[in-house]
Amino acid sequence: MNRKQILVPVVIFTLCAAGIAFFALSSSGVKLPFNAEWMSGAKKSRERYSTKVVAPSLETDGNGDAAGGTGEYALKTPLGDEEQVVGVLNFDFYNDSVEEQVVAFRKRGASGRISLAYFPYDEKTGAYRQTWNTPTAAAVPSTVSLYTLDLLGNGTDCVILTGMDSDGKHTLTAFHKTEKENVNSPFVKIADIQVDGSIKIQEAERSLAYRQGIAKGQPFKITAYAQDSGSDNLLDRVEIEYAYNPARGFYEQGKITRVPGSQIEQRRLREILGQPKVFEEFINDLWYHVSPTGTIDRSQYLYFDPLNREIIFFGEETQQIFTWQYSAVTRYGLYITSHNIAVTTLRRMIDIELESLDSLRIRVSEDVKLKIGLSASWDGSYRRAGRVQENAPPPSPHTDASYDSPIGRVRFFPNGNYEIISSDSLVKGRYAFFRVNDRDMLELRPERNGNRPRQNSEDRLIYRVAPHGGADISAAQALSLLRVRLGVSGIQELQEGNINLTKVR
Repeated sequence: MNRKQILVPVVIFTLCAAGIAFFALSSSGVKLPFNAEWMSGAKKSRERYSTKVVAPSLETDGNGDAAGGTGEYALKTPLGDEEQVVGVLNFDFYNDSVEEQVVAFRKRGASGRISLAYFPYDEKTGAYRQTWNTPTAAAVPSTVSLYTLDLLGNGTDCVILTGMDSDGKHTLTAFHKTEKENVNSPFVKIADIQVDGSIKIQEAERSLAYRQGIAKGQPFKITAYAQDSGSDNLLDRVEIEYAYNPARGFYEQGKITRVPGSQIEQRRLREILGQPKVFEEFINDLWYHVSPTGTIDRSQYLYFDPLNREIIFFGEETQQIFTWQYSAVTRYGLYITSHNIAVTTLRRMIDIELESLDSLRIRVSEDVKLKIGLSASWDGSYRRAGRVQENAPPPSPHTDASYDSPIGRVRFFPNGNYEIISSDSLVKGRYAFFRVNDRDMLELRPERNGNRPRQNSEDRLIYRVAPHGGADISAAQALSLLRVRLGVSGIQELQEGNINLTKVR
């Protein structure tokens, strides 16, 4: 069978897969902006993450090691019995309408580094075969992201693998495809970075001539953050810039800049950092985005819910819910892998660093970059939604009280649970009081029914709270609740009428 004969079923399969993805995205509540602006933006797909990644949700053991099999990865050819698949990348590296496959794998039961293997199509045998493999710097399977990007601006995609090593450091290993078709030596390593902080590729806008394929673009720079070994403050860091040296064909360390961190009592800092469960509980809250100028950006919110293992991204009135898969400790916080509840191949890696006791620095990357305007950049600083007004202390998130109301007896427990008992039903869930723009708010998150995933706003109820007969919520003899929505315009009333709660004890 020649390559042209293979092309027809490949095209049919691709169209079917695109239709399935469209249906899944539509059903998950994500807005699909099919317009002229999107169509023109789609022409840029060659520049940014134009890869097909097969990345299913994997169950992990306590160390973050994938425990699942390889059936979901659609391998072109099986690996060895002792080789465990971590990630799969399908891409047409030679522009001949036939995809090659790159597989990230590791020896089963081993704790060593993750390797990459290359599987091209062999016309003589009519099958795929492995012709090359090499180790990378990453070692923790659940933190791995495998994708392609024209890192050097020469129109040739590089293979990039990011992840964490066994010491909890972030790593980035990049390979550039050789100029001539050589299946036995298809790539050369151009970057190998390991730091105890985060790593980010500084993607800059490239010229129209580059996007039209008639000129080269500038290589992207890579920025890494590491501990400032010369400082006693744990949050002081250094920013290290890596630039591509064409003479050596490798990314080399360049400018180093000191970045002072917040002055936090070091004993308290050590209590929060270094323990995943403690840090998860610390970020268990609603966070709003802060612009680079320090102003409040009410168009983006993040909600971390470690109890239900969910992360909610809310921006431009679009809510996206991701399942919280795995947490890995970093020097400055936590590295989280997650996937969309409706489209499990949409994975997000979230690098969270502590800026202060009230603020976080967050960087979000995705395995699959669909050109449908799915999300803006989520990178930046975030502060607790209850701390918008510095001179207005936030309420306690929990209380211990019971109230009578038109919807039944409402019982708030001090551990954050609540229940509503009426004549014909019992509703249980989690709750939290917080403050936005100096207004008291209440969030109710009812328990799921069975294994039903959260998919709409009814799973997250927000009320504006008016306490009566007391200076604060805990002392109030009555509460008035008005259903609202937190959106781009701030607090928006939903015109559902007040629910009056009268304290019974």
